Amino acid sequence: MANKLWQKNTEVNKEIEKFTVGRDRELDLYLAKYDVLGSMAHITMLETINLLNKDELASLLTELKNIHTQIEEGNFIIEEGVEDVHSQVELMLTRRLGDVGKKIHSGRSRNDQVLLDLKLFTRAKLQEIAEEVKTLFHELQAQSEHYKDVLMPGYTHLQVGMPSSFGLWFGAYAESLVDDLLFLQAAYKITNRNPLGSAAGYGSSFPLNRSLTTELLGFDSMNYNVVYAQMGRGKTERNVAFALAGIAGTISKLAFDACMFNSQNFGFVKLPDNCTTGSSIMPHKKNPDVFELTRAKCNKLQSLPGQVVLIMNNLPCGYFRDLQIIKEVFLPAFEELRDCLRMTSYIINKIQVNEHLLDDERYDNMFSVEEVNRLAAEGMPFRDAYKKVGLDIEAGQFKPNKTVHHTHEGSIGNLCNDKIKTLMESIWNGFNFSQVEEAEANLLKTVSTD
Repeated sequence: MANKLWQKNTEVNKEIEKFTVGRDRELDLYLAKYDVLGSMAHITMLETINLLNKDELASLLTELKNIHTQIEEGNFIIEEGVEDVHSQVELMLTRRLGDVGKKIHSGRSRNDQVLLDLKLFTRAKLQEIAEEVKTLFHELQAQSEHYKDVLMPGYTHLQVGMPSSFGLWFGAYAESLVDDLLFLQAAYKITNRNPLGSAAGYGSSFPLNRSLTTELLGFDSMNYNVVYAQMGRGKTERNVAFALAGIAGTISKLAFDACMFNSQNFGFVKLPDNCTTGSSIMPHKKNPDVFELTRAKCNKLQSLPGQVVLIMNNLPCGYFRDLQIIKEVFLPAFEELRDCLRMTSYIINKIQVNEHLLDDERYDNMFSVEEVNRLAAEGMPFRDAYKKVGLDIEAGQFKPNKTVHHTHEGSIGNLCNDKIKTLMESIWNGFNFSQVEEAEANLLKTVSTD
């Protein structure tokens, strides 16, 4: 039996086959359950246009659900010699149901099939990333509130600058994640459009009901123009990659801060002992390896958009095998970012802040701006106040008042965490994840043979 959907009588050179298949069998395992869901929606539609009868549909749906269960339980494999997940699923159906299994490809090409699989996979993984971002956001906000009255130095040029607070520091990263989530939502909405029915990129002579498959799979809408649907391969991954890179950029910066602030020369924070590693020669060492690896992984993830762009950048419209290589860098990226988000949430929850940091005289001069502003508020021209305080510092006569009174929105004394939380909730609700969850649950309901 042919194990390639396109195979006829000519045997492909084995070395050519090995090169062109590449890592598809391995990577297609990421897509397996989404391939099954897509096929369930497609054949449900085929029955409505009389390309399957009711009994054939019921048999196929039952077997596809069995395969889906097999995948969920970790028992699904793509057999040696089988080219990809699409071929494996069709092969399994044909073994169990005979010629009926061969009917599921009517009105489809592997091009729109893999496009669909990638869209379903990507939107599911984007939801997982969004959930981890939300978890980290709440951890950061909780720490921001807990330490809102604990001051710390604010730096410019890595020089001690002005008073900041741990409330501001934790809260800044929380708000950064709000913008990151908005970018992620845009990527999700671009992803959540149905390409199924575009076939090889030029549609089909079958009277396909693309609106029905759009509804069955919980998409917001379809990629209407069939040529553009095919052009979306690579473009969707690029847009998603930029969204993932935005989150990675925030986490990488946080990881750098945490490593630096945890060092003895700073001593701003202390990481949990069980989250650090030791040295084989220096018994006192407690290394922030988790944040160092997080920084490295997130920096690598920030290269993802460039990798995708360079693979698909100069391709004209239509399908090209170049696009297969995008899967190698794209599919594993979600789990890597998800791991980084989980680790960061865990440590942020347990991190300890040095609440007596400003007892150290080295930070006295950061209150100079507060004194300049106090003098200016009492009527002294700002430039004269600036000069007076500067001369006092040079003469060693500056005595800081370490009590600060900032009241404007977003400052030490008015963090606006409630406003930031409202922004996060608004963006979260805009994803409308429940629409997809309900659609996929309906597809997997018990098939009735009545």
